[in-house]
Amino acid sequence: MAAELDLDGLRMVEAMLFASADPLSVEDIAARLPIGTDVAGLIDELERQYATRGVNLVPVAGKWAFRTAPDLAYLLQREAVEQRKLSRAALETLAIIAYHQPVTRAEIEEIRGVSTNKGTLDVLLETGWIRMRGRRRTPGRPVTYGTTESFLDHFGLDLIADLPGLEELKGAGLLDSAIPASFHVPLPNDSDILAPDEDPLEEGELFDYEDLGPDAEEDEAQ
Repeated sequence: MAAELDLDGLRMVEAMLFASADPLSVEDIAARLPIGTDVAGLIDELERQYATRGVNLVPVAGKWAFRTAPDLAYLLQREAVEQRKLSRAALETLAIIAYHQPVTRAEIEEIRGVSTNKGTLDVLLETGWIRMRGRRRTPGRPVTYGTTESFLDHFGLDLIADLPGLEELKGAGLLDSAIPASFHVPLPNDSDILAPDEDPLEEGELFDYEDLGPDAEEDEAQ
């Protein structure tokens, strides 16, 4: 209970989380508190205290942040900044990267069945939702892509494994109930550890449009 906790520490953790523009990890918080402070216990208590309030303390990408209570989100809709919607091609590409990472442009095209315009990946990189991970150990050493912490934050996910699985997608009506028995949704993994067939990007290596090849016309409306 709160009476058994370090109340000064509780106030400090609360202040840091309110003031921070980005989610904070337990390590981030502990670095500013006296050594030996039970940061995890303080976060648990704050999470409990704010569970029924207008803002909730929630886990985001393995860190913690205050967010508007879901049932009150409508109050802020008028204040929300209208953002340009992603094209169907960008949404499909983002979904493939999220579920199949690490994945190359050629692998994305194989899954989608159409060529991917270099501008599609460019848009996703600019949003900060995907990143270049490394280079595949295959001819041409193509860049591999994965999602970012910003992706988890934007979509309200604590872990990439929180993405919906096959049954959840079917239940939401996003997949045909008559899909082939062999169809499966891969278990997503956004680990920073490079795969056995990946090489790290060279230090200071920047996004190179040559990695994407020439423009490709999408076979769908943008």
